[in-house]
Amino acid sequence: MRTIILLLLLMFVGGCISTAEKEQNASNEREMTLGRAQKEIRVGMSQADVAAALGSPNIVSKDSEGNESWIYDKIATQVSYARDTGGVAGGAAGGVPGVGWLLGLAGQAQYSKSTGTETQTQRALTVVIKFDEKSLVKTLSYHTSRF
Repeated sequence: MRTIILLLLLMFVGGCISTAEKEQNASNEREMTLGRAQKEIRVGMSQADVAAALGSPNIVSKDSEGNESWIYDKIATQVSYARDTGGVAGGAAGGVPGVGWLLGLAGQAQYSKSTGTETQTQRALTVVIKFDEKSLVKTLSYHTSRF
């Protein structure tokens, strides 16, 4: 019985650790911004230091000389919703929505209508880090766009 409890406890603790580790990795990738790349990446940094700062790249490629390039791509969608509310409350309430109900004006016309518009904007960020023959950062370049 004690063995079973010990095994269950170990599985639970192990699961928590791996979940926390996954959340940490996800957090690193979610927080990829141009400012972060510009602040943390310097010419001469090792690949291990870049990976620690920005996480795993989306794409890794090699040029004809065998030097690696790491590409980080991030696309974010921002949704904005503008709400327009119109309403009517009758008679002695002066046309103020909901006031007729508060004053107990039974039989008065009351309704509320809500409409709105939704706007979506997408932003893309591409960061390219090129390494030299010693696997140290040679250049950092980037491109941002909004559509």
